[in-house]
Amino acid sequence: MSVEEQLAKGEIRYVDRGNGALKVEAIYGERPLRWAYGNPLGRLAQWLLIRRWIVSAWYGSRMDRLSSSLKIKPFIEQYGLDEGEFAEPVDDYNSFNEFFHRKLKPGARPIDAANDSVVFPADGRHLAFANITAESNFFVKGQSFDLERFLGDAGLAKRYEGGSMILSRLCPVDYHRFHFPCLGKPGPPRFINGWLYSVNPIALVTRPSIFWENKRVVTAIESPPLGQVQFVDIGATMVGSIRQTYSPGETVAKGDEKGYFAFGGSSVAVLFEKGRIEFDADLLENTVNGLETYARVGERMGRTHDQG
Repeated sequence: MSVEEQLAKGEIRYVDRGNGALKVEAIYGERPLRWAYGNPLGRLAQWLLIRRWIVSAWYGSRMDRLSSSLKIKPFIEQYGLDEGEFAEPVDDYNSFNEFFHRKLKPGARPIDAANDSVVFPADGRHLAFANITAESNFFVKGQSFDLERFLGDAGLAKRYEGGSMILSRLCPVDYHRFHFPCLGKPGPPRFINGWLYSVNPIALVTRPSIFWENKRVVTAIESPPLGQVQFVDIGATMVGSIRQTYSPGETVAKGDEKGYFAFGGSSVAVLFEKGRIEFDADLLENTVNGLETYARVGERMGRTHDQG
């Protein structure tokens, strides 16, 4: 069943990789999302106001207030989050945003140790594309992925023709720090300004171009086993900011933290040159079937392709 068909039934399905179960997503803010992207007045409000940075900045500032900390415990209870993973006690968070971009305890996200493994960069729902330039049904039938606009560089897009991409969607209920999927040396972040549309499938089936219209940060990683990798942090509605915590030019290990998003749902994408990675078969199969795969930071998503 395609994403469009799922949404027509009022649901978003995904596969939980931990147990193989097919689940229906509990969509945070579902009613306003459906209004903004499915109602003519909502689409007008989205075009005139909601997609603009000032709205997300305003809401992000509210989530920085001390009073917003009152939302934390109800949120944890509603979505069944595991407090045992948090690096700090819940009562130590002075705002909802502090809780939202919380760190986890050491060992809460084990990193796959195999030398040839490449790991998920974030907790979330993932789509894997073995050949992103051949993709012709990106969220809607007949939609190709505009690599040149996404990267903001025609020469760079040429380099990744026929390359592979993992797209990781972080819901508001997810852990919101993102990590390097492989060892390497990351360069400086490159900012591409843009709008702040939602990256929920409710929005994407009406406007798949959101991924190359939204603001994003592109970071090149020189990785011995994978060549040059592009890591793209993608902003979205109500994401107050994209913050980097790594040091450009310093070698990172697989699973090291790269940065975090402040309040809101958001996405990261990782691009690999042609022939450099072999994604796990279940990820590719689920993607072809219109299903995201839920997995967490540090779990294996594929292996380096033998270049010998």
